[in-house]
Amino acid sequence: MSEIKSCSGEVLPVFAIGKVSGCSTVSGAIPFGSVWYLKVNIKSVGGQSVPAPLAGQFYMLRSQKSGLLLGRPVSVYGFKRLSENDLNVEFLILRKGKGTEELIKLESGDNIELIGPVGNSWPVPVEGAKICIIGGGVGVAPVAGFASTLPKKSYDFYAAYKSGSYGLDYVFPNKLTITTDDGSVGIKGMITAALDAEKIREYDVVYCCGPTPMLACVQKMCREAGVKCWLSMENRMACGLGACLGCTIKTKEGNKRCCKDGPVFDAAILDFTKVDSPVTSPKMERRPPLSGDQSPDLSVKIAGVEFANPVIAASGTFGYGSEYASVMDVNGLGGICSKGLTLECRPGNPGIRLVETPAGLINSIGLENPGIQHFIENELPSMLKFKARTVANLSGSTLETYVEGAKLLDKTEVPMIELNISCPNVKAGGMAWGMDCTAAGTVVKAVREVTKKPLMVKLSPNAPDLIGVAMAVKEAGADAISLVNTFQATSINIETGRPVFENIRAGFSGPAVKPIALRMVYDLCLAMNKLPENERIPVVGLGGISCWQDAVEFIMAGAAAVEVGTATFGNPLAMTEIVKGLSDFMKRKGYKSLDDFRGCAL
Repeated sequence: MSEIKSCSGEVLPVFAIGKVSGCSTVSGAIPFGSVWYLKVNIKSVGGQSVPAPLAGQFYMLRSQKSGLLLGRPVSVYGFKRLSENDLNVEFLILRKGKGTEELIKLESGDNIELIGPVGNSWPVPVEGAKICIIGGGVGVAPVAGFASTLPKKSYDFYAAYKSGSYGLDYVFPNKLTITTDDGSVGIKGMITAALDAEKIREYDVVYCCGPTPMLACVQKMCREAGVKCWLSMENRMACGLGACLGCTIKTKEGNKRCCKDGPVFDAAILDFTKVDSPVTSPKMERRPPLSGDQSPDLSVKIAGVEFANPVIAASGTFGYGSEYASVMDVNGLGGICSKGLTLECRPGNPGIRLVETPAGLINSIGLENPGIQHFIENELPSMLKFKARTVANLSGSTLETYVEGAKLLDKTEVPMIELNISCPNVKAGGMAWGMDCTAAGTVVKAVREVTKKPLMVKLSPNAPDLIGVAMAVKEAGADAISLVNTFQATSINIETGRPVFENIRAGFSGPAVKPIALRMVYDLCLAMNKLPENERIPVVGLGGISCWQDAVEFIMAGAAAVEVGTATFGNPLAMTEIVKGLSDFMKRKGYKSLDDFRGCAL
């Protein structure tokens, strides 16, 4: 790493690998463990100078062992130059999402990737100016860093928190005022309990960072008082360098980039009336949490079949249930879809069958299975012993094999058949049946005529007209639809220059496909909702679901239940964690049943 200057002599941000020198929870923050100190040491390579941050600037931070793509923008709280090529930088990290969770789990000696220092800085006040500094929550960090550059007792400092107080280590004001929403420290109330336009008139300039509602409030008070105000803004970022335009905010001077034109802006150009307010679904109105002795009802009925909860093991990823019985509570699942079954036994595809990709897996198993008759005589009895509902996944190559397989399953105690017309990694049959409305309707109609079992049809995301295929299978007699199966993909061996899989194409699954699968489930549920209620059939969502939050998204998109597949390979307890996470989420939100929030995003 080296210091880089532009032709005008400006010190430019650099990419560096720093070493964590400490990571500890901040005392005073409530709840305990919600805010952390992260201390990073940055040394130059080659003895060149390390650029020091200016007050108000930030770094893009990313753990080098991160599973996430993007760094997180975090304002500088404090720094100490040890030498020209050795710098310690300190951050306050608010525990908020996956990115910050990774950052607070760093330990001394861990590597951390940094881009920075980035952004502009707080304008230096004129000598003798009466200064007011305001920080809200973790927004205290950049203004506290700014305060540390000013002479002691040359400013008044206001800090507003929901509860407790923190981040004031480097603050030495003439007057310190703290407000807390709950009254745990200082004045009870928000910043307006300590400041109004009349008090603001006592100052020549105001510097403020905090949540957007607080910034809008401070801007209004300063405008009424006729006092100059500088506000530090934030927005979601990708690059941090001004290239992606993902962090732009609307101003009276047009769009401005938080990372490059900010984060510090003249409050006079900011227009908070143009800040998009999140629209809340009517189903998401605030309710009291369920009491300690109340448990939400996670049960769901699909085509007349009762499932204890909406989490179902996806076909091809869970065997027949017994394979995972030694490492998890199979009985705690809602259901288990068997491996894909064909009339005759299948040896599956030759050659390499699995290729891992970033956030995904390509498989070319080829529906290896012992055949339906063997399944009925050997695997089915043990499956039916589980409390989780058994779903037999039926596949075929020809119309006749689908029909004959359905006839055999119809004579069993299987509660439901999942008709697989979407497998992308077999040469004959498979996905071909689900790519066309007519073909899909034909196979479903033929199977419907030979079985009275509830029929859930598994569709392919590769169909050109997915909604058309879904409506065709519904008209042909499907009682439910499961969506999506795997996406067509391929892999090439760069040493041989040949495709890895003998069939060239194979099925791609895993977290990477989740947003696309969610969109498809959303679109289908939206289309279903346009039909008369008595003509609708339930949709079971799958594709990249790996945590309870993913499951909640699918249910909010209208899914009756969810199937979980590839996630189980990485975490055998994924499904039981999803069941618990769903239950905890519903308790916290006050939801007594899945219907309380199902489809709320539509």
